[in-house]
Amino acid sequence: MRKAESRWNHEEAAALLARAETLHLASSTEAGTPVLRALHAVCVGNLVAFHGAKAGERRRCIGRPAVVSAERILANIPSYFIDPERACPATTYYQSVQARGMLVEVTDLEEKAAVVEALMQKYQPEGKYEPLSPTSPLYKKALKGLLVYGVRVEAISGKVQSGQRRKGEELTRILEGLWKRGGAQDLAAIDSIVASRPDASFSKLQGPGNTVLRCRFGNAEQPDVVDLLRGTYWNRDASDQAIAAAHAASTAWVGALDANGRVVGTARALADGSKVAWIYDVIVRPSSQGLGIGSALMRLLLDHPMVRDCTCVELVTRDAQAFYEQFGFRNEGKHAPTGYSQLRLMR
Repeated sequence: MRKAESRWNHEEAAALLARAETLHLASSTEAGTPVLRALHAVCVGNLVAFHGAKAGERRRCIGRPAVVSAERILANIPSYFIDPERACPATTYYQSVQARGMLVEVTDLEEKAAVVEALMQKYQPEGKYEPLSPTSPLYKKALKGLLVYGVRVEAISGKVQSGQRRKGEELTRILEGLWKRGGAQDLAAIDSIVASRPDASFSKLQGPGNTVLRCRFGNAEQPDVVDLLRGTYWNRDASDQAIAAAHAASTAWVGALDANGRVVGTARALADGSKVAWIYDVIVRPSSQGLGIGSALMRLLLDHPMVRDCTCVELVTRDAQAFYEQFGFRNEGKHAPTGYSQLRLMR
């Protein structure tokens, strides 16, 4: 029997199904032959839709019960994160979703076009094609010859395993182990666990006052971060798109959220993980300054897995020399391209 603590709410499960890069489709033919395929798919209303050639085994499953599933691995947890001797605690943290229903063929050209357009938007978001239309000479014949099919969802369920039964010191040891190992997936898992577990104790992410720190900002925080940095003196000539792209390409990107989940601070670095790291875009929202958020972000960034082992950490600033010097940075003089002060931390 599934433990109540592992069930996932409907909305989050449906969101995982919609954003998954690949879905698994399981069904059977009339003869009872099982069919299992990994496919690109898109959710359009209550239809989880696929496309393909009309000839093939999958067509023989139309009209039969089917299941689609997806999963997201949060992190592999080795046994020694919890116990120095026993192998038993080794596990994997993950999120998963299953949707059940009948496998149906889509024959209406309007619905076919909508499905293929949704597939294009998902897997080719940059566009650069003529939008799908069932009356367009570009697509009318192709749509008629294309098999579009999918599962009309009748029930959906999700499951999450993220150490629900681990509490107190055990949970803290897991978070510390993930931070020490420090892969991108590990950092995302830390933020996911801390965000969903109010009992999680991890001092590195405890910000000043009512703020919480995050060790891996991403797409969700990007608009707020761009808004925060727009117009700063060091981004004066940078477009919103350039600021967003720079953050997306960073090897380390940390931030702070207030009690309402609003971004109040951010900092990032480009680092090789061993020799050199450059720190950029350290900023705290004006209304939140003076609380120690900037210092907390710098401590987190300097201990980030991609930065902590770098023997040389550098940055450029016009007016925050004293702030950085408290972390051991020394002023190395003028940075030739900008005329600002170049600061260096040797470790």
